[in-house]
Amino acid sequence: MSKNSSNIMALVPKTSNKRETVCIFGTGDFGRALGHKLIQSGYPVVFGSRSPWPSSLIPKDAEVLSHAEAAQKAAIIIIAIQRQHYDFLASLEETLHGKVLVDISNNLKINQYPESNAKYLAQLVPSARVVKAFNTVSAWALQSGTLDASRQVFVCGDDTEAKQMVMDIVRALGLTPLDQGSLLAAREIENYPLQLFPLWKLPFFLSLGLTTFFFFYCLVRDVIYPCVYENKDYSFYLAISIPNRICPIMALVLLALVYLPGVLAAIIQLYRGTKYSRFPDWLDRWMLCRKQLGLVALAFASLHAIYTLVIPIRYYVRWTVEDRTISQALNNKTTPFDNTNGWLSDSYLALGILGFFLFVLLGITSLPSVSNNVNWREFRFVQSKLGYLTLILCTAHTLVYGGKWFLSPSSYRWYLPNAYMLSLIIPCVVLVVKFVLILPCLDKQLTQIRQGWERNPQYSELSNHIINKSAV
Repeated sequence: MSKNSSNIMALVPKTSNKRETVCIFGTGDFGRALGHKLIQSGYPVVFGSRSPWPSSLIPKDAEVLSHAEAAQKAAIIIIAIQRQHYDFLASLEETLHGKVLVDISNNLKINQYPESNAKYLAQLVPSARVVKAFNTVSAWALQSGTLDASRQVFVCGDDTEAKQMVMDIVRALGLTPLDQGSLLAAREIENYPLQLFPLWKLPFFLSLGLTTFFFFYCLVRDVIYPCVYENKDYSFYLAISIPNRICPIMALVLLALVYLPGVLAAIIQLYRGTKYSRFPDWLDRWMLCRKQLGLVALAFASLHAIYTLVIPIRYYVRWTVEDRTISQALNNKTTPFDNTNGWLSDSYLALGILGFFLFVLLGITSLPSVSNNVNWREFRFVQSKLGYLTLILCTAHTLVYGGKWFLSPSSYRWYLPNAYMLSLIIPCVVLVVKFVLILPCLDKQLTQIRQGWERNPQYSELSNHIINKSAV
């Protein structure tokens, strides 16, 4: 029995739960939060400070020494100070020789300095191994246990072993390291926290501009015109009626703008006969923010659904129904039921309900937690096939609702058509062009181009030569 036990024990590797000491230069908010998190994860921590004496702010299990003394106790040193205070590190080059220096600094604006902070640190202490990490994580996220914040930590560095040591620490803290390559990526990593919703700028300003345009357009037609020509005050339309007209218009237009760049890209590829030529910069930026455009469109569609639900409880609607009922009773007349209008009304509502359902489905599948659990073909089916079906249903919803106004002279006030007519222009153009592109004669050629076939290979070589020359 003892012999078997000894054999079993021999198969078990000897491991130690003890982690190596980590040094932190700097006792600011981030340095203290990171030190506390490291201690919770089992790392011995020593702080290097200009004032090497204990403080109530420093984690009680951490040691506070001078910079030189603290650096001698650890192979990994986290530089939790601002770039403008890096100069003293040059005097510690001998002590820092071969050490892993983790630069976690950020700047106040994008491309504030000629080189990245991590590159500058590597120039100050050339004998050290510099790694960029932790600059995308806030002190608040570390203090809250990263339960309500992003867990991704971008890591880059020229030394593979040093980078791996830092990534092991990141994992031990319950975070997710993302290897971004060499130290050349440090500038991009440092610029990342300074970007304010970069992919949302175009959708935001486009939505703001279109909303402003349609608001004043509806204001002129539905409030100012009746006031001038009919002496009627419809200013209360500003609260519910006009927003409930703008929201479906914006949802439909923005949804069409999600699929318009794909149609334009297909036309460009068919014209050039190759996929190996860059699209114009404006089209590239447009295609990158299609997800954000779709989410803004979903927000407008949701507002339209909410506004529609409150219509029956509006005073104006209740007054209109009561007035019509009393008028019919006094005149002893009733309006007969119109089966055609009944079909149009139910069809309009059914198309809207189905369109909004698919709209929500598109929004759900665009969430990272959902899109990461479906394969490429499933994601493309939902976003492309069901996306175009959503556009068809929403366009039909608008056509059934406002189609009767196309031939009605009363709908052209000051020669301005109803806003619903304007909202149908882009969706109809997208659907018509898409229908043409899926014709077998064009679809077959487009498929061949996207699989690598070229009508004129010299064209793509010339385009690439021009692009490379302009870049130089």
